Amino acid sequence: MKELILVYDLQDEQTVQTQLVPLFNASTVKLEPFFPNHSYQFPESTVVTYLSDDALVKLVSVLMGQGCTFSFLPHPHMAEATQGLGLESDLAQAVAAVEGATKAVGSDLLLCNGRPVFNKVVIGSSLSLMTGSLSKSGVASLMEKVVSTFRQSSSIMPRHFTLTSDEKPPLQTAAVGVVAVLHAKNSILARTLSKLSYTNDGRLHVLVLAPRSVLELLRFYVSSLFARKNANRLPSFVGHIKAKAITIDSPAPLDYSHDNVLMSARSIELEVCPNAFKLIPTRPLEEENQAGEPTEMYRVDRLPKGEAYLKEIVAKPLSFISHASTEEFRDLFNVLRQNAQVSKSFLTLMVLSTLLASLGLFSNSSPVIIGAMILAPLMAPIISLSMGVLRQDKKLVLNSVKTIGLGLLLSYLAAVLLTLMSPLHAMNPEIVGRIKPNLLDLGIALVSGVAGAYAHAREDVAKTLAGVAIAVALVPPLAVSGIGIGWGDWSVFTGALLLFITNLTGIVLAGIVTFMVLGFSPFHLARKGLLVSLLLVLLVSVPLWFGFSSMLRDRSIVNSLEGYHVGDITIKDVAVLQGTKPVVLSVRLLAEEPVSAQDLDYIKEVVQAKLHQEVELEVIISLRR
Repeated sequence: MKELILVYDLQDEQTVQTQLVPLFNASTVKLEPFFPNHSYQFPESTVVTYLSDDALVKLVSVLMGQGCTFSFLPHPHMAEATQGLGLESDLAQAVAAVEGATKAVGSDLLLCNGRPVFNKVVIGSSLSLMTGSLSKSGVASLMEKVVSTFRQSSSIMPRHFTLTSDEKPPLQTAAVGVVAVLHAKNSILARTLSKLSYTNDGRLHVLVLAPRSVLELLRFYVSSLFARKNANRLPSFVGHIKAKAITIDSPAPLDYSHDNVLMSARSIELEVCPNAFKLIPTRPLEEENQAGEPTEMYRVDRLPKGEAYLKEIVAKPLSFISHASTEEFRDLFNVLRQNAQVSKSFLTLMVLSTLLASLGLFSNSSPVIIGAMILAPLMAPIISLSMGVLRQDKKLVLNSVKTIGLGLLLSYLAAVLLTLMSPLHAMNPEIVGRIKPNLLDLGIALVSGVAGAYAHAREDVAKTLAGVAIAVALVPPLAVSGIGIGWGDWSVFTGALLLFITNLTGIVLAGIVTFMVLGFSPFHLARKGLLVSLLLVLLVSVPLWFGFSSMLRDRSIVNSLEGYHVGDITIKDVAVLQGTKPVVLSVRLLAEEPVSAQDLDYIKEVVQAKLHQEVELEVIISLRR
């Protein structure tokens, strides 16, 4: 029979005698009450414990180095060790597993400032990522976390940490929390490391939780709701260090949770004691001996870095929108500054694209106009203008305005000269479609501005800029405006100019908002430029609203008359030629018999009665035989 030493708390003696000891049928059990300050000597013995987390820590500290084999039975106050070591929670099944075990498993031990850790060490906030609630795949769990995040957002503050690990330079970063675990069996977040972690690999895991914004945290919560259960990928804002030992320092004393016990220290030293003891598992475990030398990991590329940037975010409430540092996006800023400069190639392409667009407009050719849209380089300095306004970069704003202004001047000259040289002086659908802008055009500009800014910020989608240029169509309204000047037609000039201004202001505003959401500037810095751009868009929206209302009114007239029957005559192909009083309509009358003047007068009266306003009709008569 097995000989076991059962160490128990004196407060549980009655439970041990009446409920626990009778469960052992195939073992000889020697009872040993636990005393906190007693120096136990159990060399090469099999020790079974029925203790709380705190008592277990003290006992293991005493018995380390004696070659003991342990088995930890579930205790009402041993929640941390049960979770951290993946132990059986049913007492009877745990005892049966101990008696039926044929071998013990070598296990490492995590030490925090010399004290054993059975579950985890949490410095700062764990953001609920180390709890089990994320395992619930339900909307209720998601909403609970969202509400909790908003409530605690003002108290979630990144603090400065210095992490030093084996043969690595000290890492200076800012995080809302740091979590240390021995292996990947004890939490929702750490389980994503399961393929990289072993109970006896001599390594610990440190997870650095550094979300840059509340929005980034909420995105993770939402994505976790739809993520696959076996997805082995950490959130983008979590740094991962796997090493033998790690030291964590901070300018201020560190308050932390050591297996749910609150402690404080100036510095935290985490180290692994390899093969500290043998464990008889109370729940079946797979062999976890790693072949070869255990690998170490140092995934910290996405953590906040840079002295200037760390000063911006440390000891301040986590912002709702992430803030990116200039150092992190230096390449993007260089591209935008280059795009804001006047160059021969930019001016040449502006002239060529305007000439091509003008020829396409005169010939009423959509493919030619689309080619001009792709050729036009005007989108680049407008996006640079958005960034300049966002970050209050006067030099970038002035250079962008200068480049856009020169481009517009040359484009106008090219369009006007071509118009004066052309004998064509007739409106066509391509021209008419660009002199009556409305709120829908503003919506197109806003969406295109978002796409343009995002494409500039993300190199992997920069190839879509041609599609953005087609969608927003900056050059065609500019060309139509120049044609209006050449014709001396004020309505054509102002209508097309309004469309161009709509596109310009819409792109700038949308670009500002997009870059701000992507973290290129805090709101307090972007507020002035954002308000000015918003004011300009609102001013432009006034005439656009009238145009939109006119379009809705015309559409209502067409819908009410299209297919309407007046006796044996059907009204078809209704079009509004003039929306002001009197309304001028173009209609086609479909009849089986010739339509007389009296019939036309009667139809006009019926139409006026239906629309409740005076109308004039331009009629085409079609006879069906």
